[in-house]
Amino acid sequence: MQERSATTDLPVRRADKAAAVAVPPVPFGPSEKAAIVVRLLLNEGADLPLEDLPEDLQLRLARQMGRMGLIERHALEAVVEEFAQALDGIGLTFPRGIAEALSVLDGTISAETAERLRKEAGVRRAGDPWLRLQALPLDELKTIAETESTEVAAVLLSKLETAKAAELLGHLPGPLARRITYAISRTGAITPAVVDRIGLSLASQLDQKPPVAFAHAPDERIGEILTQSASITRDDMLSGLDETDAELAKLVRRSIFTFPHIPARVAPRDVPRVIRAVEQDQLIAALTAAKDDPASAAAGDFLLANLSTRMADSLREQIEERGTVRPRDGEIAMGAVVAAIRDLARAGEIELIPPGEETPD
Repeated sequence: MQERSATTDLPVRRADKAAAVAVPPVPFGPSEKAAIVVRLLLNEGADLPLEDLPEDLQLRLARQMGRMGLIERHALEAVVEEFAQALDGIGLTFPRGIAEALSVLDGTISAETAERLRKEAGVRRAGDPWLRLQALPLDELKTIAETESTEVAAVLLSKLETAKAAELLGHLPGPLARRITYAISRTGAITPAVVDRIGLSLASQLDQKPPVAFAHAPDERIGEILTQSASITRDDMLSGLDETDAELAKLVRRSIFTFPHIPARVAPRDVPRVIRAVEQDQLIAALTAAKDDPASAAAGDFLLANLSTRMADSLREQIEERGTVRPRDGEIAMGAVVAAIRDLARAGEIELIPPGEETPD
């Protein structure tokens, strides 16, 4: 009886598994059989990731396919049957080499362990290096563009997505940006092999960096902590930093985001979304406390001024009804407003204005 192969739509004679009838040998070697199977699968529209094969195997396959002539149907059926039975007999496959093993284990072992194994085996990270470079933050791409040659920077800019390339160009010094832009005009004759080597070279520099335990810089982490601290504690810590390390104190102050910073860090268009993200009781307490605090009054007025007239009037009525708020309760409530703003920014729902930049209209 004939049935269709699991691999192709070509009808082949399948031996009954219970009988375990051996497939008659065919007059082809392994390379020829591989070429036949690949050709048949491509004819059937299969998407074969042949680019993942080592280059020497790709060359051997292409050369072998170029030497193959006409294959008789019975020989084709025998090769397909042998291939299908070989697949049936496979129970489990393991990756070849430490590079493929690390790719399989990605996300399941620690970054430190993976990096140690790469260094011991002398292998680089798998995957397209340009995808890794594309995912880098803007400040790291800026460092690469400033430290590499103009030609390499031109290739980097050309391989980035257009929006990110434009953003990077805008953050580079004017003379350098102009030189790189002009250098792009001279990349027309560059070969794919050269682009690949440049990508691998830049990515290898990333592999040489030791993994870090913290995602943010020390001044940012200190700023996060002091943002959530009581004002008396925050002021005391900043005074101590001024005496110990004035430069660090300056950076920490830029990382701190408290209630009085809201007008400078939150765009007016995002205020309604911020108001909706804060519990009503906390919002009223924060606005009531801000009204009586000279340092925070401008932030409270800013929030009310960027709401609809109806909502702002409703909040003002509730503020009057609330009366006074104990300083500690007011500080907690204002901290809740700031925390809601940070949560919205982390979720990508709003974008905070960087310290020192003007508030957009």
